[in-house]
Amino acid sequence: MRDSDKVQSSAKGKEYLREQIKEKDFTQEKFAQLAKVSTDTIKRLLGTKDCPNGVERWSVTNIAKALGIEPTDIVDPKDWNADNSLPPEFQSLIAEKIKTFCGRRFVFDNFQQFVSENPHGYFTIIGDAGMGKSSIVAKYVSEHKSPCYFNILVERRNRPELFLKSIRQQLIDRYQLPNSENADLPTLLAKVAGKLPAGERLVIAIDALDEVQQEAGENLLHLPTTLPDRVYFLLTRRPYNLGKKRLSVSPGVLVTELDLRDEKYANYNQDDIKEYIRFVINTDSEYNNGLRNWIQSRSIADTAFVEQLADKSENNFMYLRYVLPAIAKGDYNDLSLKQLPDGLQEYYQNHWVRMGMDAKPGQLMEIVLYILLEIGTPIPCEMIAGIAGVDECDVAQVLEDEWVEYLKKQNVDGKICYSIYHASFLDFLKAQREMDSKRKIFQEVYQRIAENLEKGMA
Repeated sequence: MRDSDKVQSSAKGKEYLREQIKEKDFTQEKFAQLAKVSTDTIKRLLGTKDCPNGVERWSVTNIAKALGIEPTDIVDPKDWNADNSLPPEFQSLIAEKIKTFCGRRFVFDNFQQFVSENPHGYFTIIGDAGMGKSSIVAKYVSEHKSPCYFNILVERRNRPELFLKSIRQQLIDRYQLPNSENADLPTLLAKVAGKLPAGERLVIAIDALDEVQQEAGENLLHLPTTLPDRVYFLLTRRPYNLGKKRLSVSPGVLVTELDLRDEKYANYNQDDIKEYIRFVINTDSEYNNGLRNWIQSRSIADTAFVEQLADKSENNFMYLRYVLPAIAKGDYNDLSLKQLPDGLQEYYQNHWVRMGMDAKPGQLMEIVLYILLEIGTPIPCEMIAGIAGVDECDVAQVLEDEWVEYLKKQNVDGKICYSIYHASFLDFLKAQREMDSKRKIFQEVYQRIAENLEKGMA
């Protein structure tokens, strides 16, 4: 939590603080000077002055230090150590996204300038799949502890009612909003705006508007057409044509877009991609040894490896997320640097062919993927095995050995479930299906899913 975040004293904390001040024979005014806080802050923590929003954490730290006690003697430990700004459902995602985060300073600088120059507004980051949009949001949220929501198509976490429920709870927890359990977003924002201390702003970060499931005709996620002053939204989405644009605002509400594909950002993107490659080959303990062996066995200079792989990546971080570990594990020991696939889609196609998916259509590896594609929600290994009509151990081997880097594994109601990791791979699989929709495997998968559902209903 930030030093500027607000906390409140507990019932025990009020009494203990009163005893400590009295024991040291301080007046409230004298003690406030010693702790470098206002007398009103002391009164708020003692409960003798109204304190609906709490006091800033730094003031509690100062007071505790002046008395030789701990902040948790004044504030309940669970409130002092809480991080209400990061909802539990997104904590692991944020941690994963920022683990190897590099660069993107130009994006943050542009957004900061937008916030500084405008009283309120929407700022949208646009980019193709794999350009790091989710990681940018995760990094911003991690550093600024902003309320956030990540739309995730493959987990069905992409509907307006789920977004509102999550954001509502985050705002209630952060700003102590009474009687707001059923409030809509404009009402919540108005309440928060009325509580913001001087100089503080509210930024709500929302990732992947393109993955939102919602009827056409209204703003995505029912985002407000008007915004109170000092309220901003940081949004990301993949490109779509103007005919499908689904964010409308009232006159006076500024909407700014930063398109990562724009030529003016090409050098920034290249620099960030190179920084990421250097980070992995020099610092990432999981892959740097394997990468070093591959590079040295081909007598390639580090600078040449970074430059050529950056060109092949086409400024796509998802490409590097797959290719660098694959090189480190020896999957490309039979290839030279020039023979590595160019771009994310060629990587998917190359991997598909190298695994024999075209040569041996209908094998279990392919069936498992299409079951995950058609089901569309995280499902356990035993359910996949039931649909495929094979032994669970065989499916587990496919999930853990063959497709592990493409799948997300998570605990759902005590069971380990699997779903497709990224929308770009989802798109690739859909394209495979659409190119040959009459292939027998698709009909078999549809039929097996239908039979499994009927059996479950029975």
